[in-house]
Amino acid sequence: MLQSSRIILRARHDDDVPVLHTELHDDVPTRSRADTRPWRPIPPGSPQSPFVVGAGDDEAACFSAVNRASGDLAGEALLWGIDTHQRRAHLGLALRPGFRGRGLSGDIVRLLCHYGFVVRGLHRLQVDTLAGNLPMIKAATGAGFVPEGTLRRAAWVYGAFEDEVVLGLLASEWSGEPRPAEAAGRSSGLTTGV
Repeated sequence: MLQSSRIILRARHDDDVPVLHTELHDDVPTRSRADTRPWRPIPPGSPQSPFVVGAGDDEAACFSAVNRASGDLAGEALLWGIDTHQRRAHLGLALRPGFRGRGLSGDIVRLLCHYGFVVRGLHRLQVDTLAGNLPMIKAATGAGFVPEGTLRRAAWVYGAFEDEVVLGLLASEWSGEPRPAEAAGRSSGLTTGV
């Protein structure tokens, strides 16, 4: 498991799946903004749920994000599109509605960077998000990601095309510490555990 002072990233448990499915997948407008694939109805308990983690998938590392203080499931976090030859991956996260707006995304992004760079030995991490997803952009830039470009009207989202932004971070640029603006307010307290 990986942890900061506020978040724990751990393996997905079977009892996490129905909660994530109900609160993240069944919210059609929000899920449509978070996934490049079109939303489709999937019944609870289905093995087709996007939150069911299969064994042995080398192209994705899926975590459950847990609020450290309460032990409550806060959301999901993942590295996806892991390319071990090019040593790169994308990262993403989704928080349950009750955990949004608390600044937890920054901790999750830093933990995913630690996992990608330190544990997996990757060279580059990338965030692809909608231009209007300011919380994700803030979390990524706070961890050191650099905006690399805008893909104009590249994402079909709930009835309209929207701009998508790409942010990147190289292992050589990652300090593992909060950026100066964050350091004044709090420390990430990044630690690892078994």
